[in-house]
Amino acid sequence: MASGYCLKCRKQVEVKDAAEQVLKSGRKALVGACPQCGTKIVKFIKS
Repeated sequence: MASGYCLKCRKQVEVKDAAEQVLKSGRKALVGACPQCGTKIVKFIKS
């Protein structure tokens, strides 16, 4: 699974329901949720 930084929990967590998306700017990102608090997590990935 992918990991990301949760801004609400202030720690590195495993991203729940991670999906790859292409943003309006053309960059790829991994979008999911924090398993503990449910906050949206976005992590940029290589193209």
